[in-house]
Amino acid sequence: MSWTSTMSSGYSSLEEDSEEYFFTARTSLFKKPSLKPTNLKDVEKGKELRTHLTYEDIRQKVEQYNTQSRDHFKMTLNTNGMYTGFIKVQLDLRRPITVKGGGAGGVKGQEAFYLPRGSINTLHISSTNTVRQVIEALLRKFTVADNPAKFALFKRFSREDQVYTCKLSEEEHPLFLRLVAGPSTDTLSFVLKEQQTGEVMWDAFSIPELQNFLRILEKEEQDQICSMTRRYNAYREKLEEAMRATGGPG
Repeated sequence: MSWTSTMSSGYSSLEEDSEEYFFTARTSLFKKPSLKPTNLKDVEKGKELRTHLTYEDIRQKVEQYNTQSRDHFKMTLNTNGMYTGFIKVQLDLRRPITVKGGGAGGVKGQEAFYLPRGSINTLHISSTNTVRQVIEALLRKFTVADNPAKFALFKRFSREDQVYTCKLSEEEHPLFLRLVAGPSTDTLSFVLKEQQTGEVMWDAFSIPELQNFLRILEKEEQDQICSMTRRYNAYREKLEEAMRATGGPG
């Protein structure tokens, strides 16, 4: 099944002491760059920098950020040093997600859908919100029943005309990364993906989901076998024709 709802992009709010998640139609697309691995030490550098920023440092960065911003997605600094703002998350999910009944698109019970890859969702969050909370907010927005542990948030950034990608730890604070990098998504962007193959927590999947994966793998295996059989049958026919044309046995 493919996801056909208008929820392919939108706006959500994720603030402390708030259980409401709302959205309005808002689309944004950008070219998908080539990906190259990066040094995971960048995450630790970010943590160290965050702990050394004073209130005045944050105030100056927020003012600079708002000056550079070309849209109305500004940041707001509170007197206690916490700040709120917006991040955009690109969806790059290759596997279907399970949607709860009563959600968008008139879904009843639980059904599996493919969310459109490349769509952008805008979240309103605070500086205290972690990567895990951002993932949970995205899943809640789409009424996704899957375990949040199946997903991971990545940052994509440019350095010396090269594009890199790095998985963020669940304790990282995306809005701080957005503040330091500035408002340009060419400099820094966020991508939601499934956990990498070697990191999949299979215990998080239900028995029906695992059985469905097996059916998909079996179908893909049969498709590959049929494709290879057709190809080699075609090669054999051409070889036999060539042998007959030269008067050889065949």
